[in-house]
Amino acid sequence: MRATVIYGAGDVRVETVPDPKLVEPTDVVLRVVRSCICGSDLWPYADMKPSERGRRIGHEFLGVVEETGAEVTSVKKGDLAVAPFVWSDNTCEFCREGLQTSCLHGGGWGAKGVDGGQGEAVRVPQADGTLVKLPHTEDDDLLASMLTLSDVFSTGHHAAVKARVSQGQNVTVIGDGAVGLSAVLAAKRLGADRIVLMGRHRARTDLGREFGATDVVAERGDEGIERVRELTNGRGTHAVLECVGTKGAFEMGIGVVRAGGAVSRVGLPQYEDGPIGVGVFRRNITVTGGVAPARHYIPELLPDVLDGKYQPGKVFDRTIDVEGVPDGYRAMADREALKVLIKP
Repeated sequence: MRATVIYGAGDVRVETVPDPKLVEPTDVVLRVVRSCICGSDLWPYADMKPSERGRRIGHEFLGVVEETGAEVTSVKKGDLAVAPFVWSDNTCEFCREGLQTSCLHGGGWGAKGVDGGQGEAVRVPQADGTLVKLPHTEDDDLLASMLTLSDVFSTGHHAAVKARVSQGQNVTVIGDGAVGLSAVLAAKRLGADRIVLMGRHRARTDLGREFGATDVVAERGDEGIERVRELTNGRGTHAVLECVGTKGAFEMGIGVVRAGGAVSRVGLPQYEDGPIGVGVFRRNITVTGGVAPARHYIPELLPDVLDGKYQPGKVFDRTIDVEGVPDGYRAMADREALKVLIKP
């Protein structure tokens, strides 16, 4: 089959690799129907050291079950299912607590002999604990929205949940990428009254307004902090959803959060230290967030996606086939595309 392999910064290739086969009785072989490129994939695309062997990449996908192991009971051949961005047994102590990203028997796509998601098929370990069955559909828009459950919509929701977003609150979302826009949608879904989106790309912030943003702040740094505080009578917002992952974004989050509020980080951090000293302590600020347990959230979010109440799939603004993946990476890295959908 054809699949994506990354060899280093800027070096993404599509190659012929072995077809996936069942290894354990808990495995499923899934034929990929939709996958995509994630903003977090751009970090290795920017700075991965060269490798002679390369590694498989991609962690967002849904597809049709082609083959099941003897112990799999939740799906059967022909079923459509979505995979979260990590696989898990959904039965260990952490999974039972809703933290499937810390599963004692789980792992990541593209590592330790497991296929990456940006290819024609995937061997899914721990299929009963990982996959969520979906209704069959040929609707491209619905398939795109269901695909976001694998990562970006679930991650935006995680940001809002960890920040305790609730009815009537004011929220700042930092970042107008796919996760940031998903966080706007999630905050709106949880009842936020005012949602300030900090972003400077017009097409993206326009979509943010459609998703529920009431204000857009293009300024960054101290100017951005001042602007958000002007909008909130100097007080800041109850919650900040930081969806970028840079130290500057985190510093803005600390600057715009209201006393007693929470800064929730879901952008993959590209720094080791940050402003969590006495100023944060005195203002009773909660710093929270982390990697999103998408498997925990998918059953909650899926019904609203199926009935069209929310359409997170609108974050996809370019569609390619598997052979076009290298150009898809380039387009996202060059900000020509917000999020690239792969349709084999």
